[in-house]
Amino acid sequence: MSREVPSPIDPQLMARLTASRTSRRRFIGGSAAAAAALTLGSSFLTACGSDSGSSNSTTDDGSPASGTLRISNWPLYMADGFIAAFQTATGITVDYKEDFNDNEQWFAKVKEPLARKQDIGADLAVPTTFMAVRLHQLGWLNDISDAGVPNKKNIRPDLIENSIDPGHKFSAPYMSGLVGIAYNRAATGRDITTIDDMWDPAFKGQVSLFSDAQDGLGMIMLSQGNTPENPTSQGVQQAVDLVREQNDKGQIRRFTGNDYADDLAAGNIAVAQAYSGDVVQLQADNPDLQFVVPESGATTFVDTMVIPYTTQNQKAAEAWINYVYDRANYAKLVAYTQFVPVLSGMTEELKKIDPAAAANPLINPPQEILDKSKGWAALTDEQTQEFNTAYAAVTGG
Repeated sequence: MSREVPSPIDPQLMARLTASRTSRRRFIGGSAAAAAALTLGSSFLTACGSDSGSSNSTTDDGSPASGTLRISNWPLYMADGFIAAFQTATGITVDYKEDFNDNEQWFAKVKEPLARKQDIGADLAVPTTFMAVRLHQLGWLNDISDAGVPNKKNIRPDLIENSIDPGHKFSAPYMSGLVGIAYNRAATGRDITTIDDMWDPAFKGQVSLFSDAQDGLGMIMLSQGNTPENPTSQGVQQAVDLVREQNDKGQIRRFTGNDYADDLAAGNIAVAQAYSGDVVQLQADNPDLQFVVPESGATTFVDTMVIPYTTQNQKAAEAWINYVYDRANYAKLVAYTQFVPVLSGMTEELKKIDPAAAANPLINPPQEILDKSKGWAALTDEQTQEFNTAYAAVTGG
């Protein structure tokens, strides 16, 4: 089913989002490769003395949250006035830093102090899900209490029930997005609704796929009856074989990172695997561009809030998460970032402040789209290497 996006975006917001897309999506999309680069040797783990998979908890003495909260987040990921409103509402002082430019770089910076249980200068950070899982496995995260975050009940059910962190005991989703198919209607001459449409001979040499294994293979696996939520070697290889077949036929123009946008807008690429947020931005200049979640489903990415076990203010961190999870507050974040909400029932709140965002299925997807969108399971180092190697043999990466 083709999904049209109705409205252009404010030019100033567009400028902010374009910068955001370049810095944000490049690292999220490369999560598998980043995970591989983050493999830790046994000697390092032994030196850390960590209890893999354990999380820590804190004792609540019943007093309200207070003091200073230090937050480490990605650039251009916070709505204007949001922090000031939180400070007014809670009396907590926020030290907010946009110093999270790359999961891998951030981990390289904090792994040594965390291994020694030394302060990293942040009470709350916002890594991508795969990194949150790695930190949890190393025992470097505190649990997030239900009592401290009663608004956790507002998280989308599909995220609450995920297999990576059921009930979100150590991670609190912040923003999400979709990995689906974009197409230039002027170049295709028709709507695209399925993965098989990408292999139409009419589009020979005009198709691009992501070079990242997870983003490139996930939706193809879904079309073959497999799922990235529980990936198997056989399922991944089946998807790789299909990509190899189409590449050998000359169907695929090239494998891309975030650099498909210009060719898609120009019509050099007719059909491309794409990130929903990119298409929201591109449509402002080219209404011929469309984004669709294939009938068989798409994949998702999620950035998530975590509390390091070296936090100096657990209560304030939980108070922040709870404030974010108030739907009226969260709508302001979604309207600014243009990412997919992680909370359920956001339509009415978005309508109050940004009717265009509320009506935009790339920002506020209907439930049937969310139900068809699947996230990758946390991969072991062995799986990461196996899947990346198999796909790179086709992409040349």
